[in-house]
Amino acid sequence: MSKEFTYADVASHASKKDLYVVIHDKVYDSTAFVDEHPGGEEVLLDVGGQDATEAFEDVGHSDEAREILADLLVGTLKRQAGDPKPKIAPVASTTSSSSSSTGLGVGLYAVVLIGGAAAYFAYQYMQSQEAQA
Repeated sequence: MSKEFTYADVASHASKKDLYVVIHDKVYDSTAFVDEHPGGEEVLLDVGGQDATEAFEDVGHSDEAREILADLLVGTLKRQAGDPKPKIAPVASTTSSSSSSTGLGVGLYAVVLIGGAAAYFAYQYMQSQEAQA
């Protein structure tokens, strides 16, 4: 399982019937998954034979998707001089995405709480106006 691929090796697997992608410097054979991909085959074909780390992380795949990905692993990427640089560092992307999503979650709860309180007070105000009329 510790087979190493060069970027050129991966780039030669860019068709629907032979599709490799690189995510966090690991090489995955996604050929069998093309027709099953929930986002459609075009999404995979667009990144076929390339480093798909940024596209994969931008979508925010579920734990189940990551488990499926683990089953498709065929080796690791051996970067060489002249290869495209990774757009997302493997360690940094995991840390920054988890902390930013946590911050958004707390902010979202605050907005929902404030909105609920505003709705409650607006309802009470409307009831008092109706009672006076």
